Amino acid sequence: MNTIGVLTSGGDSPGMNAAIRAVVRNAISNGCKVLGVKRGYDGLINGQLEEMNLSSVADIIHRGGTILRTARSEEFRTEEGRMRALNVLKVFGIEGLVVIGGDGSFRGAQKLSELGIPTIGVPGTIDNDLAYTDYTIGFDTAMNTVVDAISKIRDTSASHGRANIIEVMGRHCGDIALYAGLAGGAESIIIPEVGLDIDQVCKKLIKGKNRGKLHSIIVLAEGVGGAIELGGVIEEKTGIETRATILGHIQRGGSPTAFDRILASKMGAKAVDLLLEGKGSLVVGVQGNKTFSIDIDEALSLEKKLEEDAYQLADILSI
Repeated sequence: MNTIGVLTSGGDSPGMNAAIRAVVRNAISNGCKVLGVKRGYDGLINGQLEEMNLSSVADIIHRGGTILRTARSEEFRTEEGRMRALNVLKVFGIEGLVVIGGDGSFRGAQKLSELGIPTIGVPGTIDNDLAYTDYTIGFDTAMNTVVDAISKIRDTSASHGRANIIEVMGRHCGDIALYAGLAGGAESIIIPEVGLDIDQVCKKLIKGKNRGKLHSIIVLAEGVGGAIELGGVIEEKTGIETRATILGHIQRGGSPTAFDRILASKMGAKAVDLLLEGKGSLVVGVQGNKTFSIDIDEALSLEKKLEEDAYQLADILSI
């Protein structure tokens, strides 16, 4: 294999740049040419490619976001759009492609594999919603961003004697809310896998107030509902002044943690190794601190399950 392409697709996540860096430098060290695709599959369809060298990825391991940019592509969902992308890959002589993104990005990679282009997926998503791998790139950074926000909000919450709801990302997977809530000492954690029991939440708040607790933190995954609306219901039911904070896209940004930088570096390098071995239609993951690969179809067929022990522990520790 002489020429490898790399793109980032879907939502950005801290650590994507570290993965790009690993792909480029591992490929070049093995005598390969690397082409970076700008703006994901949309950029691939429109031929937005440029050759990358060692300097292209200098001083990016610590940066959030993605230097290749990212975009959603409705056109790539069509057969015509995918054929245009395939033609661009052939014109530029790309013999293998590394796709960094989430499940939607992997489905795109799967389609290109079916068209004869070896592809390797690298999991870059803050949601940690891919069942085949212990961690996805960006999750640790996003979780720490939320923990930092919880600490700051707790300070003002205690000063005013309020309850505070912190709404975090996670439409279908509540990992950010669960683990940030556990690490941040939240009184209630509301996630899509379990749903909302408003009476239980209010009961905890009232019991805490009766024993002299000055404040309470509730972490809410966006997939369950809105923090502002929930705050109104809680205040009406309990009489406890309740404020809402929606963290939004602040969770996507920031310098990646050491964990995410190392994880991304290992996964990006592994993706190149697999292509050089003549393999494709695979995704890279980590289990037990070891990188491995699995078929894209199998990876996407696995159902993400809640770590019930962690959820129960968070409930026990919040009494």
